[in-house]
Parts: sequence; C-alpha cells; structure tokens
Amino acid sequence: MFDDLDVVITEVALRDGSHAVSHSFTEEQVRNVVGALDKARVPYIEVSHGDGLGGSTLQYGLSKVDEFKLIQAAVETAEFSKIAVLLLPGIGTVHELRRARELGASLVRVATHVTEADVSAQHIHEARKMGLTTFGFLMMSHMAPIEKLVEQAKLMESYGAEAVYMTDSAGALLPDQVYERITALKEALNVEVGFHAHNNLGLAMGNTLEAIRAGATRIDGSIRSLGAGAGNTQTEVLAAVLEKKGIRTGIDLYNIMDAAEDVVAPLLKSPQEITKDSLTMGYAGVYSSFQLHAKRAGEKYDVDPRDILIELGKQKVVGGQEDMILDVAKRMAE
Repeated sequence: MFDDLDVVITEVALRDGSHAVSHSFTEEQVRNVVGALDKARVPYIEVSHGDGLGGSTLQYGLSKVDEFKLIQAAVETAEFSKIAVLLLPGIGTVHELRRARELGASLVRVATHVTEADVSAQHIHEARKMGLTTFGFLMMSHMAPIEKLVEQAKLMESYGAEAVYMTDSAGALLPDQVYERITALKEALNVEVGFHAHNNLGLAMGNTLEAIRAGATRIDGSIRSLGAGAGNTQTEVLAAVLEKKGIRTGIDLYNIMDAAEDVVAPLLKSPQEITKDSLTMGYAGVYSSFQLHAKRAGEKYDVDPRDILIELGKQKVVGGQEDMILDVAKRMAE
C-alpha cells in the first residue's frame, strides 16, 4: 500500500506517549488523535499500553482505559491509516495479539532487549500466521556492539520479521553511532531496516536523519514529540524536514501541523522538553520509560532521581526491570 513512499512513518504518540501521560488516554482522546492523524495521511498509528499489549499492571503502570477499547476506537476511526500495536514477549502473549488482530490491528512490532531476540520467535511466527504485518524491534540498542546487534537482527529476520527496527530506547546514541549501526544492518539483512529515536540528548532528529541517510526506510515519529523521557522524533517537524529534502512520506504537512497544535498539544500535561531527568537518562543510557518511575521513587525515599537513574545505568537495568527502581532508591536512602 505504501510502496511508492521513500520512508514509511509509524506514529507512536498513542503508545510511547502513554508513558508521558501515565497511561491515561481515553477513547475520546484516541478517536480525536487518530482522526487528525488519519486526515494527515499518516501510514501507521501505534496504539497500546506504553509497554505494549498486556502492559497494564502494577509494575508497569495501570491503564485508565482498557487498551483493547483504545485499539477498537482507533480502528473504528481510521479510514486511511493502519493501526499498529507493540508486543513485548513476557509482558504480552499470543492471546493479546490475537485479540488485537480480531479488533482490526494490521501491524505488530515484536520487541525484545537487543540481546534477547530469541524470545521473539514464537510471537513473530504466530503473528505472521494471523496475517499481521510483522516487524522486529530491538530495544536499548546502544547496549550491544554492532556485531551483536546484527546477529540479533538476523535472528528476527530468520523468524519471519518483515523489517527490523534498531531502537534507541534511552536516547543515548550519537549520530555517527546510528549511521554506523544502520549501515551494518542494511548490509546484513534482506528485509527493511527501521529506526526509533528518543530525544534525551536532543539528537532524535539528527539521529533519524542519519538513519535515513544510511538506508533506513521505516521510521518512528511522535506528534508534538509525545513519548517517554524527552519524547521521540517530532512527527510534524520530521515531515517538514523530509519534504524539504525531497523524501516522500505521503504525510500532508499542513494537516499534521494542525493535528499537533490543535489536537495533541492540549493533551500534554506539560510541554515535552529535555529536563534534567530525561537528560540524565540519555547520559546514563537508561530506558526512557524509567523517568516517571524514578521521579516517584525519589520523592518516596527523598533521593535525587538523577542519582537513581545513574545507578540504574551502572547496573545496566533494562526495560522489564522496573521493580528494581524502588529497590535502588531504597538502598540509596539507607
């Protein structure tokens, strides 16, 4: 459907942005945002808990509204755009994936830590059997050398992934590192390569442009930069930059600007910006969704959240280990 585009953008504000609003999206908000994005002809819109299907738990944060109601609202609203979901094996299961498919989701990104692609085999295989467009999603990619990144991406490809994303979950990578890694993936894989950025060091746009220059054709954006930490590559800005470069995304520039200003901006509790905590996450290489958890733990134990984040970075804590945030804060307070 999008074969005529140079770069296919997946909008992640209704998934990654769930972290920034404490998983409080409502059906009405989803309908409004999806309607505006659909009008702007955004190819894919990802909708699920910030930690993917099944993520609504005490450990990861409870959703205000059942995510399947949000997915259904998105599917019912979209006329042009396709609805995507994220699944982390061990958090979500094939059962949740099947339910999302029955509601009308057409794309799934199966996400694992950058060194744990082997746990994605069953989910990628089952997703393909369901007729879903199925991509691999390697998180915290800064934590592995290039050789390991390529090895793990090739595993996902062998399981049936139709594209593999390199994900800068901590916003820790520098532009030259992104270019080098994407180049290596392009040379090693026979499927498309994607890139997902975070802006904790202020490099999301620059890193995304380097990824595209190296050959990435699947790119994530987040309207108004609504995402975990300091947010992601800002979709409306990315659309404008790529149009100036003559790169086809299919997105209507004025409509995506209007969607950002008139529909999404009012949803933000505060402007998405690089705060001292999000900057610390990029510096320490810590998962971007840890920001609110670390802030709450710091308030509870009277510890600077930056010290918590730095210690988490030293311990190489990754997504799925949110329970360790309170443990670290408690030990630091003793």
